[in-house]
Amino acid sequence: MTTAYNRIAGQSVERLAALSDGIFAFAMTLLVLDLRVPAMEAVHNEHDLWHGLAALSPRLVMYMMTFMTLGIFWLGQQTQLNHLERSNIRLSWIHIAFLFFVTITPFSTALLAEFTGYRIALVAYWFNLLGLGLALYVSWGCATRSGLVKDDIAPEVPAAVCRRIVIAQSLYAFGALLCVASTHWSIAFIVLVQLYYALAPRIAK
Repeated sequence: MTTAYNRIAGQSVERLAALSDGIFAFAMTLLVLDLRVPAMEAVHNEHDLWHGLAALSPRLVMYMMTFMTLGIFWLGQQTQLNHLERSNIRLSWIHIAFLFFVTITPFSTALLAEFTGYRIALVAYWFNLLGLGLALYVSWGCATRSGLVKDDIAPEVPAAVCRRIVIAQSLYAFGALLCVASTHWSIAFIVLVQLYYALAPRIAK
């Protein structure tokens, strides 16, 4: 009975995409909750307000960086799902694991925003990115090996999907290594990587 159930469970790509859209939307919304307006009792003039807003800049950078990160990974997952004819229970659980890393992204972002100068916080953020990338890589491998992709998929698509993930994760790893010198260098590099993938999709293949 278990084998029969596993054969029929988790076949809907549409339901998987709907779940993913909801979780991405919620995670991306949670990010903004870490941005808090300056305390009213600390603001007495324009200069105080400007100083309070300037103090928010590290958190604003983290918010923008992670918002782009989630947008990039959402596009990556949707690209995979759009090329699937159907799913299966194994692939569904891999994508659920991917969504787990999506849900903890607001936490790793808040940790890095609070402790920008600490390598542990930067490495924790990188592990979050690594989990997202590995889950997408494994999911695509599972889909292609299990024959779940559409028959009319272009021959170059499977390799292109894998190549994009590997290159992006290599860049993230290099960015994480920069924390040996400075966590701020790491953050700046990761921001540049995200801007590259977000603003130059025709080049970033």
